[in-house]
Amino acid sequence: MRPKNLAKEEAIRSLALQIIADEGLENLTMQKLAMAANISPRTIYIKYENKEDLLIKLFIGEVLDAYEKAMIGNFRVHMDFAEGVRLLWSNAFSYLKNNRPAFILIQYGKSSPLLNNAYRQRNIRHDTHFTLVHEFLKINASRGVIKYFPMDIYRSLLFSPLLDLVNEYFDHQSRRRQIVTKNMLMECCDAVIKGLHLSSNQTIDVNYPKA
Repeated sequence: MRPKNLAKEEAIRSLALQIIADEGLENLTMQKLAMAANISPRTIYIKYENKEDLLIKLFIGEVLDAYEKAMIGNFRVHMDFAEGVRLLWSNAFSYLKNNRPAFILIQYGKSSPLLNNAYRQRNIRHDTHFTLVHEFLKINASRGVIKYFPMDIYRSLLFSPLLDLVNEYFDHQSRRRQIVTKNMLMECCDAVIKGLHLSSNQTIDVNYPKA
C-alpha cells in the first residue's frame, strides 16, 4: 500500500474510533465518517464492506492487537502469580488511560449485539488473543496456586474490575479529585489476587477441556 493510501486509511480508523468515543457506537455511520475524513463514502466502501466490517477490523486489528501488545510487555508465563497479575494490570491501565477511544470500543465489544453477532458469523474465537495470559492462568491453576475456573470466568474475575476502574478514572477526570491512582489500582489488584488464591493446604485437580 502506498504511503498516501496508508495514511488515509489510518486517518479513517482514527476518526471512526473518535466518533464512537464522542457520540456512541450507534451514531457512527459511513456517511458521517466520510464527511469527517473529507472523502467520498465510496472511498470507505472500497476497504470496508459495511459498518459491521469496519467495526470488526477496528476492534480486532486496531484495538485488541495494540491492547494485547501493551498488556504483555515484559510479561512471562512462569512469573509468580501475584507479580504477573500486577504487571498485567499496570500495563493495561497505562495503555487504556492514554487511549480512551480504544477503551470505549473495548467496552462496546463486551456488550454490543452487533460485534457479538459478527464474531459468531465469522467464527472469530475470543481465545485467539491473550494466549500468553491464558497459558499463565492454566499453569497457576495446575500448580494449585489459584482456584480453577473456565477461561471466560477468569477473564471476568481478573479484568472486568480493571475495566470498571478505568471507567472510573475517566469519570473522575472531570471531578475535583482523581480517586483511581496507581496506588489505588494496585490495592484493588491485590484484592482480586487474594480472592483467586488457594490457601496453602488446598489442592485441586485441573482437567482443561481441549480447544
